[in-house]
Amino acid sequence: MVHDARRAPRFRLVALIGNPNSGKTTLFNALTGLRQRVGNYPGVTVERKEGRLRMPEGPEATLLDLPGTYSLTPGSPDEQIATDILLGTARHTPPPDIVICVVDASHLERNLFLVSQIIDHRIPTVIALNMVDIAERSGIRIDVRSLARELGVPVIPTVASRSEGIRELIAALSDLRGANAPPNGWRLPAPVERETDELAGILEDVHHIAPAHARHEAMTLLTAESALLDRMDRFSPEVIAHVRRDHAKLDFLGFDRRSVFVESRYAWIKSVCMQSVARNPAAGMSLSDRIDAVVTHRVWGVVIFLALMAIVFQAMFSWAQLPMDMIREGFDWLGARTASAMPPGDLRDLIVHGGIAGVAAVVAFLPQILFLFLFLGLLEDTGYMARAAFIMGRVMSRVGLHGKSFIPLLGSFACAIPGIMATRTIDNPRDRLATMLVAPLMSCSARLPVYALMIAAVIPPLKILGFLSLPGLTMLSMYLLGLVMALLMAWIFKKTLLRGGPPSFIIELPPYTIPSLRSTLMLMWERAWLFLKRAGTIILGASILLWFLASYPKLEGGTPSEKLNHSFVGMAGRFVEPAIRPLGFDWRIGIGLITSLVQREVFVSTMATIYDVGSGESSGAGGLPERLRESKNPATGAGSFTPLTGICIMVYYVLAMQCFSTVAVMRRETNGWKWPLFQVAYMTALAYGVTFIVFRIGTAIAGGGV
Repeated sequence: MVHDARRAPRFRLVALIGNPNSGKTTLFNALTGLRQRVGNYPGVTVERKEGRLRMPEGPEATLLDLPGTYSLTPGSPDEQIATDILLGTARHTPPPDIVICVVDASHLERNLFLVSQIIDHRIPTVIALNMVDIAERSGIRIDVRSLARELGVPVIPTVASRSEGIRELIAALSDLRGANAPPNGWRLPAPVERETDELAGILEDVHHIAPAHARHEAMTLLTAESALLDRMDRFSPEVIAHVRRDHAKLDFLGFDRRSVFVESRYAWIKSVCMQSVARNPAAGMSLSDRIDAVVTHRVWGVVIFLALMAIVFQAMFSWAQLPMDMIREGFDWLGARTASAMPPGDLRDLIVHGGIAGVAAVVAFLPQILFLFLFLGLLEDTGYMARAAFIMGRVMSRVGLHGKSFIPLLGSFACAIPGIMATRTIDNPRDRLATMLVAPLMSCSARLPVYALMIAAVIPPLKILGFLSLPGLTMLSMYLLGLVMALLMAWIFKKTLLRGGPPSFIIELPPYTIPSLRSTLMLMWERAWLFLKRAGTIILGASILLWFLASYPKLEGGTPSEKLNHSFVGMAGRFVEPAIRPLGFDWRIGIGLITSLVQREVFVSTMATIYDVGSGESSGAGGLPERLRESKNPATGAGSFTPLTGICIMVYYVLAMQCFSTVAVMRRETNGWKWPLFQVAYMTALAYGVTFIVFRIGTAIAGGGV
């Protein structure tokens, strides 16, 4: 097809919208590649993801990935953002020039509800009919031409996971000129249609609302009394009085105002599907259904979930070892070369012991973080995570949490901040707050270097059942401890402070798909870049500051250990040591607990800096676990890091609130300091209490030895 560059439309902003689980994110990645960025919409904590879309001619356009939504009647902050942008009422974001609506071909009827609302607004629209391969395997045949004719908009079949149909989709964007024609089919019952048109006309005349938007607003106002109450400050007394009269009139005529608009729209959608969709009755149960019969089973589903998690952590340790060793050797070489190239003195010590050693100790664990996100990305892309949410929804309902809470809790395995932000999809304020309060108990990726260091230092590489390793099972147990404690605390909160039963939970199980390697690699790249950026800024800065505090004031003539005790760090450590001694921690660990309030992984660089300065020589990136294992308590002569000490440190980090950034997000999400301070207090008390119990039980089992 030849395009006329002089007549080609020049789009500045293209919006991508669709139902959850329609493949929208995969399509976004296929359209933009690595040319994308993530932030928040101004004034709210809803994620804003945009990228550059290269058009066949003319300048690049901005592709904005809107939050997933089932309709333009928003029920949560993210759905409100999507609706406001499409309707042109969002602050700081202009209305889109064109919309790509992603539709799941295997669930066409449900997805067309959103499509019909978008077309109602006469927004230029192109339909990306995604996952057509899955629909065909399920015995669903869609006549694309007929569907496009019935809808009045272009329809492009795509398989986003394989980048099929992407060129055709971009070409359709370039060919589209002006607004689409409104749908020809769907109609309301005559009395409802009459009142809707009359109210829309009043909104146009009195409030100067565009015709298509005025009709949408009229339908929203006529649906429920709550819609009117939410908009009392936006409309004149004339409009409010007219709406109340319409409510009374339609109620008198026997119409269910909550359902008449939805039922009328679905009646038309059903007729569209009858014209465009053919189903093979011999297809029988789909492959996804047969797999789900096993993986969502009440017993086997839980067993499979735990087995998958065990395999993930086992692979993290075995597969990541080689690249970890290579990174450590690289930093060891860099440290040695730097030390040999510089004359002895404070500057060399600062660079070698402060900068290189501190950063190397953390960066060495990057491969484990990448493998974690590799597995999580693959499980997400295959569709298994929705099954995990279904399985865990049963468990969470018993402790009072909403089934939707699983997604924010799952996101907290990466970082508690997006996990807390993801609670915006939970409608009930009490359920949302309960989820936010327990989300930081899930072990985020920042804790992973702490766990990995302690496991490498104190957990022997024993085999369990011949194929599982004790380090891998130890790591899994830390993640399960966080999950169990999150459920326990949620149960306590829902029985006391946030009393109330959970609402029903309905989740869509998308069909299983072949994972997109590109999307997974992009996820890994985003997490790696974020991790390395922290290592090059926060962790580097903390390591340099800590080196200074561990080196001054100077003590002439003393041993490295005596100099460390005499330093600012030594003084601070001895001050906090009485408070943490009941947990089996010495003052060095206490300094790590304090510095890691900035970022949890700073604990690792703190240990590297303290033990390098305290010994007077560099341990290298690979020598820190050995140095911890061999360190002695000067007072008792016993080992400072025993298996019990390492376990207690990990337990403490599972349960403690060791992240100021999470506290700041909690404050923003709850609009005050009450709940963030409560969260810090309860998590600190929980961490201290549970670690104390673990240490005492471990000491008793060991016969008094630590």
